Amino acid sequence: MTPAPQLTDAAAARVAAIAAKQAQPAILRLSVEGGGCSGFQYKFALADAPESDDAVSENAGVKLVVDPVSLDLVAGSSVDFVESLSGAAFRVENPQAAAGCGCGSSFGI
Repeated sequence: MTPAPQLTDAAAARVAAIAAKQAQPAILRLSVEGGGCSGFQYKFALADAPESDDAVSENAGVKLVVDPVSLDLVAGSSVDFVESLSGAAFRVENPQAAAGCGCGSSFGI
């Protein structure tokens, strides 16, 4: 079985805050699309519910859901929320990524 990505405590807290503000369930969908400066790019969105074939992980009551196609590209990853001088963003620490870009939102395998 492919290991689902995990949410860090900081990412779970941020998703919970965003979901509460928008009166949405605390479910973050991570998907991968072609494009970006390194070949693939990460996409994040709040979800109403997991799909039946999604991989699901949970931290502090917040769920991270990933579709089966994206799961192959992000298996074993962790999703963090990072605040720095350049802004605040969700970051994927992907052990499969052979290349990345400075913005941290795209990668290559």
